[in-house]
Amino acid sequence: QVHLVESGGGSVQAGGSLRLSCAASGYDTGCRYDMRWYRQAPGKEREFVSGIVDDGSAYVADSAKDRFTISREKYTLYLQMNNLRPEDTAMYYCQMTRGGVPWPCSPATYWGLGTQVTVSS
Repeated sequence: QVHLVESGGGSVQAGGSLRLSCAASGYDTGCRYDMRWYRQAPGKEREFVSGIVDDGSAYVADSAKDRFTISREKYTLYLQMNNLRPEDTAMYYCQMTRGGVPWPCSPATYWGLGTQVTVSS
């Protein structure tokens, strides 16, 4: 069973920076995993922020472009967030997904409990 633990959240003023981390454990090194960051603000749907697939390709939501940088070291995921805005305030969640290849890996999705980011104006 994969276990994800996020850290690095906190309270900052607008324009500040934070670096989030997500440490994974319990994974099978014979399988391929993609890792992503999502966030959820109060009263809103959870939304995608940024992700890195197993081959190292990274992608980021338009709201985070030019401000957030995702990186990954094996099974630890990072999100460097610069020039933070009040609208970035949310709980940030790490997600890890496993595909069905190679055999006998089976598809699965795991979530961490989240880390809170609060940006004041």
